[in-house]
Amino acid sequence: MPKGRHILSICRRFQRWSLSTQRWISLKKEEGVIKVSDEVASALHEGRPVVALESTIITHGMPHPDNLNTALDVEEVIRQNGAVPATVAALKGIIHVGLSRTELEILADPATSSIKISRRDFPIILSQGLTGGTTVAGTMLIAHKVGIPVFVTGGIGGVHRGVMNTWDISTDLTELGRTPVAVVSSGVKSILDIGKTLEYLETEGVCVATFGPDKNFPAFFSRTSGFMAPYNIVSALDAAKLIDSRNKLGLQTGTLIAVPIPDEFSAEGKEIEQAIQDAVNSAREEGIVGKEVTPYILNKVNMLTRGLSLKSNIALIKNNARVGAQIGVELSQLRFQSHGLLGSKPVSHIGHGYTSGYQSDQGQVYQSEPGQGSQSAFISGKTERVSQNVKSAKSGRVVIVGGSIVDFNVRLQTKEFKTNGATYSGIVQQSFGGVGRNIADCLTRLGMDPFFLSAIGRDTHLEAYRAYCRHMDLTGVIQVDDISTATYCAVMRESGDLLFGIGDMDIHSLITPKYLSKFEKNFIDAPLVCIDGNIPPDSIQYVSDLCGHSKVPVFYEPTDIHKAEKPLLSSAYKKLTYTSPNFSELKVMYGLISSEVIPSQIQDVDGSDLDSVLHESFKMCKIVCEQIPVVIVTLGKHGVLICRHGDHTARLPVTGCEIKREGEVTGVYYPVPRNDNSSIVSVSGAGDCLAATVITGVVKGYDPDLCVKAGLVAARHSLSSHHAVPDTIRPWIFESDMVQGNSVPPRILK
Repeated sequence: MPKGRHILSICRRFQRWSLSTQRWISLKKEEGVIKVSDEVASALHEGRPVVALESTIITHGMPHPDNLNTALDVEEVIRQNGAVPATVAALKGIIHVGLSRTELEILADPATSSIKISRRDFPIILSQGLTGGTTVAGTMLIAHKVGIPVFVTGGIGGVHRGVMNTWDISTDLTELGRTPVAVVSSGVKSILDIGKTLEYLETEGVCVATFGPDKNFPAFFSRTSGFMAPYNIVSALDAAKLIDSRNKLGLQTGTLIAVPIPDEFSAEGKEIEQAIQDAVNSAREEGIVGKEVTPYILNKVNMLTRGLSLKSNIALIKNNARVGAQIGVELSQLRFQSHGLLGSKPVSHIGHGYTSGYQSDQGQVYQSEPGQGSQSAFISGKTERVSQNVKSAKSGRVVIVGGSIVDFNVRLQTKEFKTNGATYSGIVQQSFGGVGRNIADCLTRLGMDPFFLSAIGRDTHLEAYRAYCRHMDLTGVIQVDDISTATYCAVMRESGDLLFGIGDMDIHSLITPKYLSKFEKNFIDAPLVCIDGNIPPDSIQYVSDLCGHSKVPVFYEPTDIHKAEKPLLSSAYKKLTYTSPNFSELKVMYGLISSEVIPSQIQDVDGSDLDSVLHESFKMCKIVCEQIPVVIVTLGKHGVLICRHGDHTARLPVTGCEIKREGEVTGVYYPVPRNDNSSIVSVSGAGDCLAATVITGVVKGYDPDLCVKAGLVAARHSLSSHHAVPDTIRPWIFESDMVQGNSVPPRILK
């Protein structure tokens, strides 16, 4: 079989496997499956710590009004400790993640008919439009689907006493064995067989650790159960490291962190335990079985202890919430530290008008209101060079026009191979890319709220695409019948370098001037428009002419050597303000503009010496800059060269009327950040992340030095991830130590 057909065959098999096992679900309200509150969605998008909360404690665990008051108090404890609470429940057939006070009141009302919802119950809840509270298992499932890593509860279910006769084992245990969420609880309810529960968790591969100085496993109302946990951790940071290590290894099992009840409430444990035994006997005598056992016993115990158990129950849940929030904060911090965002800690959040951001150890703060990312600003001495008064006068959103592509990355695991039809060992991974989509994705993660225009087939990729891009505005993406979503297969060497790519891109021909003309006002009002080389030449011409007339800067991303020439085959290039080619694409553009081919000995930029690469790149840029004012050349491992006319310290143009071709062309070379030893996983999105970060800086009015250095850090994040645009890219990347602490000075070329 020819090599190309062989690779495509691998990709098709992998595609079928991936689609059959993918876990993505759409979170859009109109689809009627999951509704994530604005507060929680904003926190997840911005990388702030979020802690999930169950709701059966509201619907079945406590009497009214204690259930409502406790739910509100627990959420407040989480907020006070720096995280965002996300109570999970179902209301009229829609799963909610994050509840308003009104929704909490509905759940807490005894008149509301509520069902206990575990994994098995979701199909009935959704199909019949029912209301209910989620159990530990149900909450874990939903928390994982929306990306919440930490979940707080009172106590988990377990193996019931007399299991050999009843086989009554809580789904909480099996869920812990297959869902990678950290559960913070006060151990296991003492009505259960704690020893067998711990054995079952071991069988399921669940890491269990107590939170405290020893391994004594707690029994809900009691600090000790007579059983020992395999491990213990002594701080929220240790817990976060434990969870982070599990995630890095890719284990698909949960973690149980058992927090003993506070000392001041443990003295009553003996009395409560006796009441529990009496309640267990009473349940047996009355024939109470199944999921009705726990609420029956809790209610009976509360009556027998004259409310003492309820008081202790509330205390331990609040304590768990405090610990869980602190773990969430530390976990969020670890995640960003591992990607170069060092010296940062969460900014506290006050009330419900949440302001996101991170505060450095020196006190500098970057903040942005949810949905208002384009209005954000730096407040620090470290960022005095940011000039807010030079922002674009345009009040609209950045517009991106380009490709949406299903990417298959094939990475060989051997250095020796031949094109002889043989099968070689390799890693095949699917993700969603496309230059336009990647840039729009990165801009969204940077808080810019771009308007994205693209096309996708109404095929088997559609639902996974919408779920993968759920954080983005997809209202400008046309869905087309009878044509396949664009697909690209990248075949890479063991080192990560691209050998060749195979693409099916016919759908992009549907991004026509006629379709784009529907959004003329979006283009005219935009502070900047970015187009990629996937769209047809006449569409490039249309956008360039429209933006040129309206003095809107246009950023052209060439995409590859064959598409780099598209705007140069018409007059479109005369209306471009920016372009971001790599070295090979720059050679194509130079050849068309100058009508000559530059003599070059450079075939591999990464394998060539820096001086030769800079010499040839700058020579070509001086010609290309006569037509396209700002040229940003990506040079692989060497870094970036940015060329333009005039003073290299001047701000980059933010309106078309600022385009000037006066003075000599100046080049500024930026090396990659120092002390960066992270391995390269994929090269598919690095240039796109750099371009998006530079665009963000241009629109916000940041100086060129900050724009490009932050862009290099964003590119580094992409290189280290299987995703073209990793979720570690956030607005505060401009304030990261790798940007602010990069001591390597740029080199000025003239």
